[in-house]
Amino acid sequence: MARVCKVGGQAVMEGVMMRAPEGIAIAVRKTDGTITREFQKVKSKAKKGTFLGLPIVRGVVAFVESLTIGMRTITRSTEMLGIDFEEPSKFEKWLAKVFGTTIDKIVMIVAVILAIGLAVGLFMLLPTFVTDIIFGEEVSSVWKSLSAGVIRLLIFIGYLLLCSQLGDIKRVFMYHGAEHKTIACYEAEEELTPENALKHKRLHPRCGTNYMFLTLAVSILLFTFVGWSDNKLILYGTRILLLPVVAGISYEVLQFAAKFDNFFTRIIKAPGMGLQFITTKEPTLDMIEVAIAAFDLAMDPELESKKAAEKGPVAEEASQNETNVTAE
Repeated sequence: MARVCKVGGQAVMEGVMMRAPEGIAIAVRKTDGTITREFQKVKSKAKKGTFLGLPIVRGVVAFVESLTIGMRTITRSTEMLGIDFEEPSKFEKWLAKVFGTTIDKIVMIVAVILAIGLAVGLFMLLPTFVTDIIFGEEVSSVWKSLSAGVIRLLIFIGYLLLCSQLGDIKRVFMYHGAEHKTIACYEAEEELTPENALKHKRLHPRCGTNYMFLTLAVSILLFTFVGWSDNKLILYGTRILLLPVVAGISYEVLQFAAKFDNFFTRIIKAPGMGLQFITTKEPTLDMIEVAIAAFDLAMDPELESKKAAEKGPVAEEASQNETNVTAE
């Protein structure tokens, strides 16, 4: 039986983020070839025994947290690489002053809102709009909902294919593959080395790509059940208002499919696994080395302190300069 792993990850700029129950670890390869890494203590709000920990609700919480943490870690990885961001706009500075918070948090909130808005507009509202224009009133509600779902899937696949052709994104997808191979190597109970990890598949059943496909599949079924309305306010309003339900149900289906391995769950996972051939690429050994560095730190946040203690005072000071631990 494979080893159970509670760590999930995400590719970032020239590196990997690994998320464990205690927090997240980011490791990036700097231009001089060295690996710098950082651990941040982060706790999910979806705790058992609370409202946010209830089925379906926890899926919505997980979606928002994943999006927020994902945006923040990408930003942090570029900072660790030494990439400077543009000066905040006057509007962002004004928001920071009005709400009494830092500009960094305001920028992050704006980025998350824009990302959600783009996703809703591109993958939910646009397919509904196109379908509404193509088909007249004589076409059945079920056929319209299914057609909108097919258009939604085609837009999503086209979006992924387009992104995969961009140079910088290709490298991110390679680090995505390195993240999967690292986790797979650990789950196989093999020694965690770049050479061992390289032998494993770059596809993984708990990947976020699987979740994204499931949200599209669940939306097709749910919106078909809800039906189509000639009233535009109801039509577009239901598509937006039901998104949290879609996210929550998709999360539960993903958790169920990842927990069991049988004919039924393989069918559920198959489309998302197939899409991973687009969202992951074969990594190099040095990329896997970065992924392992992030994984080790996520599994043991005190790792650097322990290594420093073994090497003495000089090494401890160097280690503290290389790895930062922050709390949230």
